[in-house]
Amino acid sequence: MTRVLEVRGLEGGYGSVQILYEIDMHVDEGEFVTIIGPNGCGKSTLIKTIFGIATYYGGDIEYMGQDVSGWRTDQLVNHGIAYVPQIDNVFPSLSVEENLQMGGNTLPNNILNERIERSLEMFPDLRSREHDLAASLSGGERQMLAISRALISDPKFLLLDEPTAALSPLYQQQIIERIDSLREDGITILIVEQNARLSLARSDRGYILANGKMVHTGDAQHILTDPEIGEYFLGSTH
Repeated sequence: MTRVLEVRGLEGGYGSVQILYEIDMHVDEGEFVTIIGPNGCGKSTLIKTIFGIATYYGGDIEYMGQDVSGWRTDQLVNHGIAYVPQIDNVFPSLSVEENLQMGGNTLPNNILNERIERSLEMFPDLRSREHDLAASLSGGERQMLAISRALISDPKFLLLDEPTAALSPLYQQQIIERIDSLREDGITILIVEQNARLSLARSDRGYILANGKMVHTGDAQHILTDPEIGEYFLGSTH
């Protein structure tokens, strides 16, 4: 199986504030992998460091066998990686269609239009809102738009930061199902998620982060059913 992402000894943070320490992890082609852990443990910082947004201190980041440690975001996008942030992930003053166009403003029109059409097929809820301002969308619709815009670059590897945060249970389920279905289009998924049970139920594997360090990894179903992990990281089931 092709290894899409290999991280060894990764350290990162923001400016002079170190958040991550000696992170080792990997994601294989076609996998859905979830990173969980308590608030403030460094989950979002981890994918931001991989994607060139947070400060890279050291360690190795390999994408498809190529060393991409410390690469700029635009370089990573050009090599097939896309990222959907948790907040400020759409342009509220632009229409849904204009947001999607922003996802591929360097593409020829015919290719851009094809990709917009494909995104609308994946998220049909947006089709009837195509000419509405993004500011008028519900939280779930905004998240669908943010993911759709990321797909315009035709990524092979998608990083998502808490895509179900602050959404209703119905939209949470819909968003996770849609993300999972992207694998049918050859997209590998790495997700940071506060709703650990929801995401792990769709995942192949999970990683648990605490205090900036990777403390556990394993099969997603095992993590879901391990009583010790459940008590500390997944919250009570009662």
